[in-house]
Amino acid sequence: MMKNNEHNSSQNLSQNSAENTLTDTSKEAYTYFFPITTRWMDNDIFGHVNNVNYYSYFDTVVNQFLIENAGFEPTKSEEIGFIVSSQCQYLHSIAYPDKLIGAFRVNKIGNSSVEYGVAIFKKNSDSAAATGQLTHVFVNRQTEKPTPINSSMRTAMQHAMLDA
Repeated sequence: MMKNNEHNSSQNLSQNSAENTLTDTSKEAYTYFFPITTRWMDNDIFGHVNNVNYYSYFDTVVNQFLIENAGFEPTKSEEIGFIVSSQCQYLHSIAYPDKLIGAFRVNKIGNSSVEYGVAIFKKNSDSAAATGQLTHVFVNRQTEKPTPINSSMRTAMQHAMLDA
């Protein structure tokens, strides 16, 4: 975890964190798993899931974790998360009607931000079809100004860290 006094090296840490996240292709590198159903409309003209859908899968996995484990209520919570950074590494294609597993972990937690590691697996595969990294900054719903992550959400996130 990065500390405030390590500001000068934050760019390198962030880059290294993303690189590590993007190369974690085994299920052992993640802490929570959620089923994802592909849809006919996810496929593009080339016969595989279009790249834009992977980001939708990632967002679904993150928010499902927050709803089920951190008490997040998307339409009611005072704090909401804005994605401020995202990356995806495509490793091999998937297509409808594949059954998928979305994998999730927390890489690091700041005062108002959190970095997630995510991956998409075919249901019976141990090797990821795609890996990703997303950063949420939590803001007040009304003002859209950054706000500290609340204690129940922080606790859930800490439990989702790989070394927790």
